[in-house]
Amino acid sequence: MRQTAKEPGLEVVAEAIDGESAVELTNQYLPDVVVLDVGIPGIGGVEACRQIKQHHPKVPILILTSHSQKLLIERLISAGASGYCLKGIESDSLILALRSVAAGASWWDATVTAEIRAAVAYHTAIPIPKADLSNPLTHRELEILALIAAGKTNQEIAEHLHIATGTVRVHVHAILQKLDLRDRTSAAIWAHQQGIMNYEQDLRTQ
Repeated sequence: MRQTAKEPGLEVVAEAIDGESAVELTNQYLPDVVVLDVGIPGIGGVEACRQIKQHHPKVPILILTSHSQKLLIERLISAGASGYCLKGIESDSLILALRSVAAGASWWDATVTAEIRAAVAYHTAIPIPKADLSNPLTHRELEILALIAAGKTNQEIAEHLHIATGTVRVHVHAILQKLDLRDRTSAAIWAHQQGIMNYEQDLRTQ
C-alpha cells in the first residue's frame, strides 16, 4: 500500500459500482486489500468475494455490512473473507481492520464472535487426508483443532480426549503459534477453511 495525505500507507486504487466490476477491478489492480459491501449491486458481496478468492486466493477481503446473522457469516467464511466489520464502525477501528487483514490476520467484529463460532461449528467440511505432510500440526493437535472448530471449551476438549486441561492449553498455544493465528476464533475459521472441522469425527470411523 502506498502513502496518502489522509492515512499514511493507505490508498484507494479503484472503486467498484457492483460485484462484477469489483471482480474485474481486482483482476486489473491486484490490490493489497479488497473492501466489499455485502449488499453491493449485481452479483452481491458474497459471490464477488468467492470469485475474487478463486482467482486471487492470497488477496485478503474485508466485508462491510449492517447485518450479523449467523447464516451470512457462515457464507462469508465459506467464500474466503478475511474480515467482517459492521457498518458504522469507528474510522480508527476500520483502519486497524484494513491493516490487520493486509498483514494476513483475520478481523471479526467483536459483537459477532459468538455467531462466528456457531457458524463454523455447524458447517459441513471435507476431512483432510491422513498423510498431509504439508500440514504442520500433529495428530493430537488436529484432533484438538477440530474440537475448537466445533465450539468446545478447553474443559470439554480435555474430557472428550481424556487428558488434562493444562495439556489442552499447551496444545492450543502450539496450534496458534504454528498457524500464526491470534486466537481460538481465528483457529476455528482457519479449520473451517481448510476442511479440518470433521477431522476428529473421521478418525473415530476409521
